[in-house]
Amino acid sequence: MITPDDTKTRIIFAAMKAVRQYGLEGARIQNVSELAGISPGALYRYFESKDQLLVECFTYVDRQAAAIFDHLKFDPRTMLTDPMRAVKDLWLPYFRFWVAHPDETIFYHRFRDSAFFPRYDKVREVDYFDSFNGMVRAFREMFPGLKQMNQDLLWLHVLSSTVMYAKYVVEGVVPDNQETQDTVFRLLATGLSSYLQPKSSVEEKGI
Repeated sequence: MITPDDTKTRIIFAAMKAVRQYGLEGARIQNVSELAGISPGALYRYFESKDQLLVECFTYVDRQAAAIFDHLKFDPRTMLTDPMRAVKDLWLPYFRFWVAHPDETIFYHRFRDSAFFPRYDKVREVDYFDSFNGMVRAFREMFPGLKQMNQDLLWLHVLSSTVMYAKYVVEGVVPDNQETQDTVFRLLATGLSSYLQPKSSVEEKGI
């Protein structure tokens, strides 16, 4: 496994920074090599092409995101006592990861939003998300209604939207504070329905 001070890892981080600065299409190998502090020729010793480099950048970040769930303490019993709290306890570290890694967040969002990604997504290996998938299975068994939903739409809504909102935070569009975290989670979990209440009901509940 590569370590943080390896040249290959330095190139990966430089590539993500270049994509943040110049865009997915605008980033050039010359930009990456300058940010990595190496020559373009040296870069090609590690990556055959820009496309290969971008795929490895995505996999690197995707594995980091998946590893979040490897280290979370998950007690299925909390799904019965406070299901929303159980979901938020899993979601919040994921959201905070993206907010804490601006280059990775903007790269990841742009890569997933590219015309190339749908084809790549169908063939890529995602076994490193086993911990997350295990948690999802536990929720689906506890709440069968989740099985009735289109799973692709469900996880695009939850995971991709989380990255999108984190991108807004790192770009300064919305503030990095508790209110943002709470509002984003509430929108993801309950949508507008939790806000569309008559004024009298809101006042009674103290919302």
